[in-house]
Amino acid sequence: MILAYWCVLIAALMPIGFVAYAKFAGNKKMDFEQNRHPRRWLEQTEGAQQRAYWAQLNSFEAFPPFAAGVIIAVISGGSIGAINFFAVLFILLRLVYGWCYISDRATLRSLVWGGAAACTVALFIVAAIG
Repeated sequence: MILAYWCVLIAALMPIGFVAYAKFAGNKKMDFEQNRHPRRWLEQTEGAQQRAYWAQLNSFEAFPPFAAGVIIAVISGGSIGAINFFAVLFILLRLVYGWCYISDRATLRSLVWGGAAACTVALFIVAAIG
């Protein structure tokens, strides 16, 4: 299996890491009773916990085009080296994005988001020039 496919799996699991931070790493930790209504509870968090929740939501939004880009680039016969490069860079940038979001670095977060989005576009370009 090529490295980019593993990156798709990592990207699929990344939201779980962000929401785990939101639930368990802050002043207001979720307990089992609150887990009956996790979305309601998460919407009431503040600060870094709330931003981690928002990073989770954004990760869900970024995943489908990234996964499609990897799959389409591979099946179109794109350069495996280029596909792997952009997939790994996407993962690294999305991790930095999450850190920027949680630590409230809004401008840097937006720049990093743009870089990760560019990686997704690059995967489609790799597919096009296959």
